[in-house]
Amino acid sequence: MIEIKPHQPTKKESAVLVALIYRNQGDHEVNEHIEELKELARTSGADSVKVFTQKQNVPDHRTYVGSGKYQDIKEFVEENKIDTVIFNDDLSPAQVRNLEQGLKCKILDRSLLILNIFSMRAKTAQAKTQVELAQYEYLLPRLTRMWTHLSKQKGGIGMRGPGETELETDRRIVRDKISLLKKKLEKIEKQNLTQRKNRDRMVRVALVGYTNVGKSTIMRLLSKEKVLAENKLFATVDSTVRKIVYEGFPFLLTDTVGFIRKLPTTLIESFKSTLNEVRESDVLLHVIDLSNPNYEEQMETVDKTLVEIGAGDKKVIRVFNKVDAYNPDLEDNPFDEGSPMSLGDLKKSYLNGSMAVFISATQKINIEELRSVLLDEVKDFHYSIFPNYLPSGA
Repeated sequence: MIEIKPHQPTKKESAVLVALIYRNQGDHEVNEHIEELKELARTSGADSVKVFTQKQNVPDHRTYVGSGKYQDIKEFVEENKIDTVIFNDDLSPAQVRNLEQGLKCKILDRSLLILNIFSMRAKTAQAKTQVELAQYEYLLPRLTRMWTHLSKQKGGIGMRGPGETELETDRRIVRDKISLLKKKLEKIEKQNLTQRKNRDRMVRVALVGYTNVGKSTIMRLLSKEKVLAENKLFATVDSTVRKIVYEGFPFLLTDTVGFIRKLPTTLIESFKSTLNEVRESDVLLHVIDLSNPNYEEQMETVDKTLVEIGAGDKKVIRVFNKVDAYNPDLEDNPFDEGSPMSLGDLKKSYLNGSMAVFISATQKINIEELRSVLLDEVKDFHYSIFPNYLPSGA
């Protein structure tokens, strides 16, 4: 039986990061992408030793980077005995094969790196099954004879047909495993559907946003309960649901997995059942890290992902977090070239025609305003469900 296990390093592996700089990418955007890749590597347990970048509009079909840059990477890897080379885009099977042969070390692309972090973070049976399914679906099209051969089930009549190659056997085992995992997820989802039906008449609110923007900290403040909140990417993989009552109006608040640019398609597909909590919510609290110079791009990534999972039409309250760390005078400020936007002007621009709250979860700035705005929306939905409802204590 093939078994994919999360990589839990006993010591930090040395890693080299490789990223292409595409046309129309500004310096601030390039730096943001590289810092994010470094953070992904750190979260996975790797120590980023060096970053190689190359301006190139299309990845080289053989080695991702051009021949000259590839040679620089090869020499550095050999001289410094690097364990892993991590690429900021997805690699084709041919690229992986060529890079493994040439660099003679572990090769990871962005999707595989994220999948590994999810496997480390998953705690519940559902999340573990979802991640394992995503890993196998990622692996299936990449099976080639150049991959380290996978272990197989011992014994069993018909396990290997006459003249069947090892590669064909591997593919069949992976397909069978995918089928079993999908059936397991269907069973778990039926159980979850029953639980959701029991709370079907409750107003539902979901926290969404880019990874590591402070959703879990806000969840803890709003629910006044201990919820895991770490300064790490994907600290939350499993959905957390809490019942909250404000001024006699009860509602359910859900903390969901954070989104990220270039989120693996297999992961989105596998986590669709978990993301039902988002699709079935009445109100979304879209949390944004205002201290991040590329916060607008992160907002767009979240908005696109919401559309992908069928939640693009939800009522949204934008929660701009970390106002205490906002600095309009940062170098490479993307807000307005040549004219940095003050926090006051920024508030005016977003408060015009949309619901937005500016807070600091760690410093507890404007938390009461957030509660007030949220309560107003909860009341509206509550009265639409129960027109004659009288809040407890009224």
